[in-house]
Formats: sequence, C-alpha cells, structure tokens
Amino acid sequence: MPQADIRLSAPSAQRNRDPILAVLRNALPAAGLVLEIASGSGEHAVHFATALPRLSFQPSDPDPQARASIDAWAREVALQNLLPALPLDAAAPGWPLERADAVICINMIHISPWAATQGLVAEAARLLPSGGPLYLYGPYRQSGVPLAASNAAFDASLRERDPRWGLRELDAVAALAAAAGFFGAPEITAMPANNLSVVFRKR
Repeated sequence: MPQADIRLSAPSAQRNRDPILAVLRNALPAAGLVLEIASGSGEHAVHFATALPRLSFQPSDPDPQARASIDAWAREVALQNLLPALPLDAAAPGWPLERADAVICINMIHISPWAATQGLVAEAARLLPSGGPLYLYGPYRQSGVPLAASNAAFDASLRERDPRWGLRELDAVAALAAAAGFFGAPEITAMPANNLSVVFRKR
C-alpha cells in the first residue's frame, strides 16, 4: 500500500520564494548556518537550500505536522545542507542552538502573539554574531504610509481569528530589535502583494 504523502504545500510559498531568494542572496553571509523560524510546509527551506549550497539551513516549527512536512520535502531533494526540522517555539526562551550565522522568519509575526516576536528578536540576538542578519518577511504597518486595502482586510480577518494576531507596526518591531542589540535602521525592500523584506543586523 503506497505511503500517504505528508508534504504540505502553501500557494504563497510558491509565489514569494523567488522574490525572497533575490533579497536573501544579498542579505545572507556567503557561508554558515541559517536558522529558519516557523518554517511551515518546508518549501522555502528546500528552495533556499537548493539555490544556496554553501549555506546550511536549519528549519524549525512548533507544529509536529509542519515538521513532518519539512522532513518529507527534505527527503525528496536529499540535500546535504538541509538539516532535520527542530521543534522550536519562537516565544519560548532557550532555543536549542548555541549559534547561527543568520536567522530568517517568513510570515510569522502577524500570525502569532506579540510574545513570539519578542522571543524571536531576543533569541536571534543571542545566537547571531556581530553583523549577522535577522531577516523578516511579511506585511507591516508603516508610519506615514497608508495601509493598502488588501492588507487592511487581511489584518481584520487575522484579528477576527485571534485578537492577539494582526499586522505589526514596523516601528515597534524596530524598537524591539534596537533594544535587543541590533543596530541602525532596518534594510527594507518592498515586495510583491504589499509585503516587505526587513533586515536587522546584530551590533
């Protein structure tokens, strides 16, 4: 009897993976370990590990179903630089790593409580070397920039699902990062569908 396919697939990952990769090529170090937080289906990790063979990718997710999907995708491509998924909750202190050369997090901040963002920034600051990047992707509220109608509707739907969710103020995330030891203004790149790529660097 054929084994059930446990791989998950996210249409958004198929759409945004190449624009994100284009930013990551400039934001990430040439070599080292990249920790991905909230890896979801695992499709991003597979795509990035395939395109950037000098980097090792460590996917993670708190959801067992997501981790099973990540590892199933990884088995299909059999890449030496793609590690087994770790059980990791961004909001929980004491992540099970001692260091990382980069931390990336795609489409988590708005679909999680604020405590997850606080944990993400604090633990990334602990793991990263000086100059190491924390890369974030997703929709944000920006001071002085009108919120796109599609993002306003998305924000309302998120808050209806869980009042702890919703689009974050980029200034609030930047203030959190500055307090944790990231320097300067973030590097911001406008992305398709009213999303942003945001890169903070460790002091």
